[in-house]
Amino acid sequence: MKFCSALFLLTVSAFLFSCQPKTGGWIQLFDGATLNGWKAAENPASFSVEGGAIKCNGARAHLYYEGGKSASFKNFELKAEVKTSEKSNSGIFIHTAFQETGWPEKGYEIQVNNSFRGSGKNPELRKTGSIYNIRNVYYPVVPDSVWFEMGIVVEGNHVQVFINDVKVTDYTEPENPWRPKGKEAQVLSSGTIALQSHDPGSTVYFRNIRIKELPAGGKTPLKTDPEWDTLVTKLMFAGFPLIDYHVHLKGGLTLGQAVENSQRLGINYGVAPNCGLHFPVTNDSSLYAYLDSIKNRPVLKGMQAEGREWVTLFSPGAVASFDYVFTDAMTFTDSKGRRNRIWIPDEVWVDDKQQFMDQLVGKIEAIFSQEPVDIYVNPTVLPAALTSEYDQLWTLERKQRVIKVLAENHIALEINARYQLPKADMIKMAKEAGIKFTFGTNNTGKDLGELEYCLRMIEECGLTTGDMFEIKPAGQKPVNIKGLPSKITG
Repeated sequence: MKFCSALFLLTVSAFLFSCQPKTGGWIQLFDGATLNGWKAAENPASFSVEGGAIKCNGARAHLYYEGGKSASFKNFELKAEVKTSEKSNSGIFIHTAFQETGWPEKGYEIQVNNSFRGSGKNPELRKTGSIYNIRNVYYPVVPDSVWFEMGIVVEGNHVQVFINDVKVTDYTEPENPWRPKGKEAQVLSSGTIALQSHDPGSTVYFRNIRIKELPAGGKTPLKTDPEWDTLVTKLMFAGFPLIDYHVHLKGGLTLGQAVENSQRLGINYGVAPNCGLHFPVTNDSSLYAYLDSIKNRPVLKGMQAEGREWVTLFSPGAVASFDYVFTDAMTFTDSKGRRNRIWIPDEVWVDDKQQFMDQLVGKIEAIFSQEPVDIYVNPTVLPAALTSEYDQLWTLERKQRVIKVLAENHIALEINARYQLPKADMIKMAKEAGIKFTFGTNNTGKDLGELEYCLRMIEECGLTTGDMFEIKPAGQKPVNIKGLPSKITG
């Protein structure tokens, strides 16, 4: 009898496990019709099933997976189809545990946010695919109102996040990673899956939620730099947008290499072509061809507007296709009709130092009062022949004039890692004037560095999240407001 009872129990157990929907090792966590196997905390009414999907809409709440063979996963691949409504915010928690109230304290949240920007006091810049507060991404990968697939792979100390099979986040957790007080449990371990309802104004759908467990110990732990990880994670927890807006694909650097470097370091990149007379992008057709070449890639799309003729070469619609536009004052025509390119010694004319500086500052004022751009890059750079006299030539009055025109026209000021400009005194003056800042490298080759000068200026100048530039929404970009002048006067 004991043998028969044991056989019966074994048969029933095998039958129940075989009834779990699975394909090729995949286990379905949601049956498409009910919330069976899931448990809601705090506000259960925030979750319902609609059209074969879990609908997350209502007061803050979390829905935890508790059913099936196991509700604790360590190494796995998780996939889910997701759709967001406009200005919605949600997330998928991994390695977490059920809580009756509050935000899950254990594990990581993978952010779902395509267009929600938060409020003035509490901006939310972290976009879909972020490992929330650990490795934030700031570029929108997919639009609202369309289904997309999110994939999450966890193996040992390594987490990767994919959107429609494009890797957007790649994080290696070091041994004993830094976490702020009260957040010590936000690390990899093991645990269940949870979905988030953020607030009544947010509606997000999840369907076809499935998981495949991966072999334990199947991957050797990856090595990472704990000091760098601590620095970056501290900025991420502060919501500080660690973005290099000024990356060029030149000197042999490919887009794939830039993306790999970005994800390895945790620095978001904005990749920009040079657009203007005698540059690679010279008209709308070449501009759209470039945008097609980087479509759906995990980088911000920047435009470097070159020379003063650029405003006559492109249409407003084409310019507005970029996330942001930046320019500098390194190309201009002087009072004698000579086209200066001040980074090339043979193409710059300094007849009189003071006269040259007055003319340069006048050009800066004309450019940034008239051109529809977001950022002044390569700021205050001088020709090689004058760099040794930088502090004498960039007088307080000249710096004040530049700051005034930037502030009046809501132009951000780049802190440039390559030139290590502007200097701290001018950054502090600009901060006092309410100017926003960006970081930029302006690389000439494959080496993008680690924004060393920019990171130093955060500390020295007391920069905070609120001091940093935020990309304008569609329809509110400078070109939408100013249009394109037929020429630049002054």
